[in-house]
Amino acid sequence: MSSFDLAPGVPVVLYLHTPREKLWGILLSLEPAGIVIRGVDLAVFDDWVGQEQRGEEGIGLSTLFYPMTRVERMERDETVGPLTSYADRFAREVGKSVGAVLGLEPKGS
Repeated sequence: MSSFDLAPGVPVVLYLHTPREKLWGILLSLEPAGIVIRGVDLAVFDDWVGQEQRGEEGIGLSTLFYPMTRVERMERDETVGPLTSYADRFAREVGKSVGAVLGLEPKGS
């Protein structure tokens, strides 16, 4: 997979309009009708990471569909130079990958 592939299972940042929203999540589906992610609003991402660090429950990722008419852009969440991706930040701070926490990786990965 090249670094710019937007395939299911890839962490993404989704920018929406009307109303303006920014979301982070795992891409589940990209179709002409819209985008499905399992994600969270970027405004609560740090709270979610802190909650996962402490082993608490509360904020969780939701499975969300957005029609293409609301999508302004979507970008792959990836570390570039000194800018750390959200997924890498999560792994560094929680000690597990997002995939492991969400049960998307085989046990023992």
